Amino acid sequence: MDPSDVSLIIVVTLFLIDLGVRIAAIIIIPRNRRPTAATAWLLAIFFLPYVGVLLFLLIGNPKLPRKRRQKQLEMNQFIRDNSDVPEGRQSNAQWPPWFASVVELTTNLSAMPIIDGNTASLIPHYQDSLEAMAAEIGKATKYVHVEFYILSCDQTTYPFFDALEAAVRRGVKVRVLLDHWASSRTREYKATLKRLTAMGAEWHLMLPVQPLKGNNQRIDLRNHRKILVVDGRSAFIGSQNVIDRSYNKRVNIKRGLKWQELVTRIEGPVVDALNLIFITDWFIESDELLEKEVETLESVEDPRRLECQVVPSGPGYVNENNLRLFLALLYNAQKRVVITSPYFVPDEAMLYAITSTVQRGVPVDLFVSEIGDQALVWHAQRSYYEALLRAGVRIWMYKSPYILHAKHFTIDDDVAVIGSSNMDMRSFGLNMEVSLLVRGKSFVHDMRQVEDGYRAVSKELTLDAWKKQPLRSTVLDNLARLTSALQ
Repeated sequence: MDPSDVSLIIVVTLFLIDLGVRIAAIIIIPRNRRPTAATAWLLAIFFLPYVGVLLFLLIGNPKLPRKRRQKQLEMNQFIRDNSDVPEGRQSNAQWPPWFASVVELTTNLSAMPIIDGNTASLIPHYQDSLEAMAAEIGKATKYVHVEFYILSCDQTTYPFFDALEAAVRRGVKVRVLLDHWASSRTREYKATLKRLTAMGAEWHLMLPVQPLKGNNQRIDLRNHRKILVVDGRSAFIGSQNVIDRSYNKRVNIKRGLKWQELVTRIEGPVVDALNLIFITDWFIESDELLEKEVETLESVEDPRRLECQVVPSGPGYVNENNLRLFLALLYNAQKRVVITSPYFVPDEAMLYAITSTVQRGVPVDLFVSEIGDQALVWHAQRSYYEALLRAGVRIWMYKSPYILHAKHFTIDDDVAVIGSSNMDMRSFGLNMEVSLLVRGKSFVHDMRQVEDGYRAVSKELTLDAWKKQPLRSTVLDNLARLTSALQ
């Protein structure tokens, strides 16, 4: 065969393959995917076909494997079967008129009911929360359930691990879940696992990325939850991981970065609901159902105490539970909204909800960090500032070298949310998160005091100041924004 004919065949073959990839992408990618995400993936594949296809094969599926999703459905029914709290709209004269519909929404989405009779206290200081958790573990008599996105045994967290070890020696059952990918990137990862094994704790990796062992899922689908439950009596939930405040990274230490967190300690019947989240994740990772440690969810009627609802979310659920909760709260807010999120990369629905809230006369404050620890996310976040400022949102930039990593949300005078979820597309669609919806004036009052503390050390960003940003920053921000849609 003539060499020119061979060349022609090769060219035609490559053209047909390229055309086939593009046609297949148009058919496959938009199905059940946000238009923005679908557009981003199509652009990646059309401009960089081979790289784009490879990336899509690696991280293009936003769902967990079918087996994991089926386990989640089983546990949702298990939760319903262990709840004596009525589902649907509640009858409570103290609620804002709109609150019953929000409760019904989250109950239908997550199987978790709202529960009365709880107390909660906020812990705004990093070291104080670690000490409080260690002290609580020291009181354990039955079990300690530990679930953290990042769990690392270092000089700062030694007392926490010492408390776990002492609990094991007392005969307390200590069970630990830690996210595989996030924890494995810490300096003390292997030492942490050795310490857990040596003390006699039972532990499992969450969402392990171990293809040779059959654990195949998108590498950036992560369990981002942070929960500690002790004896079903008390629990901690919030933004903080168990690791040194610098995350023991050289670049962070060199820059002097320190993480600012917010954790809440809770007591009351809702602790059992948080324990059910741990039991669900434990079952998914180990196939062991801890039925002996399941308490029936029951409310304690006491108007002096807080009403709380645990709202889990993530790719194991059909819907984006946290996003739907946040949207419902924004559209129902009547007096004031304050949002604190370290990684603020909203989807279109969230952006519209926030700007619409301001435009109907409800003040909205947004607290973010002045500097970022993740360049791509930080630049994507900045790309939304102008639209927010023009709509009337007040943006407060928390002083460097601190990274404001706290994640909470207050609405009017008596509704708040605190937990592990950021206001970004990753937390809405890719991460397993857990939030605590709280109704109670005392809790919101305490949260407002924390927010006032942020405001006192923050710099307000104005539209005039933002317009002075250099062109290179604008270009980087917009490019980062495009990549954030690749879900």
